Amino acid sequence: QNYPKYHDVEGSWQFQGGFSFMLDRAQSDPFAQPSRCRVQVSPEAARFPRDLWESPIRRTALCDFLTRSLGSAVSAAGGDVRRESGGWHGQKGGEMTVDTPGQHVLQRTSCIIDDQGGVEARFTVALPARGRTILGNLAAQILVDFLPRYIRAGLFYEMQDAAALRRHVDCVEDTEALRSALPGLGLVAFVGNGSILPRKTGESDLPMPAAEAVPFTSPENLAVQVSLPRRGVVTGMGIRKGVTLIVGGGFHGKTTLLKALEAGVPGDGRELVVTVADSVKVRAEDGRRVEATDISPFISNLPFGKDTTMFRTPDASGSTSQAANIQEALELGASTLLLDEDVCATNFMIRDARMQALVKKENEPITPFISKIRSLLARGVSSILVMGGSGDYFGVSDTVLRMDSYEASDVTAEALAIDRRFGSAPSLTGNNSHYGTVASRSPVTIYPSQSSERVKTTTRQTNLIQFGDENLDLSGLEQLIEKSQTRAIAEALCLLRLWISQPQASGSSLAQLLKRMDAEFDSQGLDVLAPALKAGNFARPRIFEIGAAVNRLRSVRMEQR
Repeated sequence: QNYPKYHDVEGSWQFQGGFSFMLDRAQSDPFAQPSRCRVQVSPEAARFPRDLWESPIRRTALCDFLTRSLGSAVSAAGGDVRRESGGWHGQKGGEMTVDTPGQHVLQRTSCIIDDQGGVEARFTVALPARGRTILGNLAAQILVDFLPRYIRAGLFYEMQDAAALRRHVDCVEDTEALRSALPGLGLVAFVGNGSILPRKTGESDLPMPAAEAVPFTSPENLAVQVSLPRRGVVTGMGIRKGVTLIVGGGFHGKTTLLKALEAGVPGDGRELVVTVADSVKVRAEDGRRVEATDISPFISNLPFGKDTTMFRTPDASGSTSQAANIQEALELGASTLLLDEDVCATNFMIRDARMQALVKKENEPITPFISKIRSLLARGVSSILVMGGSGDYFGVSDTVLRMDSYEASDVTAEALAIDRRFGSAPSLTGNNSHYGTVASRSPVTIYPSQSSERVKTTTRQTNLIQFGDENLDLSGLEQLIEKSQTRAIAEALCLLRLWISQPQASGSSLAQLLKRMDAEFDSQGLDVLAPALKAGNFARPRIFEIGAAVNRLRSVRMEQR
């Protein structure tokens, strides 16, 4: 029979053993997107102890574990291998795909635990065919014979390694508790003793084998103890609110430490490495669009009188893009900025005495970051910087850490002595004790169109979305870590586009809209992005990455409030 016959299988089917199978959408032909499927396991069959899912963070951790477990069960049996033979008329399809996580534990739609302890797993199946003729017997074998085995192995408590499952859930809970404890301790980051920061290779996010890695040890004077709900008291380096400079020779671990702080990962050596939840990595991003952003704290007096209090450009330079990135992060509530000189614009970060002597202030529109870093702190915004090429930052730093063969030491006193001996970097003229303004903006239109239809989106890779006929480049968002987050961002853009077309959202700021969306993620889950889709391949992005995507859309128009 022809391939569309598979639509007859759409619907819900009850299986023996306490679970039901739903085929939500059968694909229209063998080359289309695979068929979307779900399985719901009753609480009586799943039998997961309540304490494993009683809080939101433990529920997220359990869902993460079960997604990995189901993915492993499918992969171990070869169920994720696509069958291909004989060209057009050959057999094709048959693979089952679970959106298996990488190293990070995030709220996902691949697995959902309800309030009674029932488990829902979502996945896709490429229904098999030969040419455009269905292979009904093979499809029945996959869905009737193989699927129950995968579900039992991956989603039933009795089939799990109970000790490993509990360790995973406890570890994730402890990591989140540690993050939540930071503000009350006056910290913006924490690195636990024994943490394995180096990665296996430059292309891998997996940890370096423990036998090869240098476990992290806090400098004694920076050591802090924190009590966690499952692990008890842990000791590590506390990075206090303020300006923290990370220095050291090349290849000694400066950037490795900063990357670990960008996104701590439970269970891979970085489970005790956290920053506050509203920390944002900022960098230069040549060529990005900027729309109605006030960059005047850093950029002013441009040639031809161009206004920088409501700056627009389709093609920002390194310095203007970095200024915009900082201002947009502050607009959404960032409390800590993470910077690495390797990806920053040099003329934005520093302007030494010799250059100040040669190029007078009135001829230089850029006020470098070093001149604003203390006034930023006065606004409550801390900075953590990797800096190996300029000692000018010694005099404006509260803490200076030196990385030497991945070992950290506190060299603040030495750095300040050097600063006094050589003389502090001369301050730039102008009143830099006052940071300046951070404008609030409202999106007026997103991808304007005569049609009210939803914009078609395709997530091509982690850093690239096809949004209508526009390519949205997200390569500058270093805290965007999985393609599943990018898929969710694509849907979030569509939802924001709908919201701003409604009278009740008229005039709402971008920050207000994103906080509303974040609250709906908390209360309703990620299905609010596309309720009818029942997608199994979304992971939760932060509001900072969603906002950054909005800011980079070439079709968005903003107005300052």
